[in-house]
Amino acid sequence: MRIEHVAFNVAQPQQMASWYIEHLGFSLKRALNDPAQTHFLADDSGVMMVEIYCNPADKVPDYPEMDPLVLHLALVSADPGIDSARLIAAGASHVTDVHLADGSHLAMLRDPWGLALQLCRRGPKSS
Repeated sequence: MRIEHVAFNVAQPQQMASWYIEHLGFSLKRALNDPAQTHFLADDSGVMMVEIYCNPADKVPDYPEMDPLVLHLALVSADPGIDSARLIAAGASHVTDVHLADGSHLAMLRDPWGLALQLCRRGPKSS
């Protein structure tokens, strides 16, 4: 088995999907014309997807109040410093930067809706 998608119930799925496409390089795989405004977005592999929707059957989680260690979307980044600056200029906010002894750089941000994004560049000594 492999992961097909991870789903996020959000308040503004159309706006969030557009931001992820423009600023994270995701591609739209499927958009449903349904009350939930469901969008399936693929990463640059074209295989792994995130589903962004608004389902009023349950409340939208309070992502800004969640500790990023509880939930975050981790993305591979060749240069987390440069990508962080670019995303912050586009409306994201900085949370923290961690540089590990193995050479890894992990930058934690929040997208404009408060969902935590982790930009990861793994060091040569990490396994």
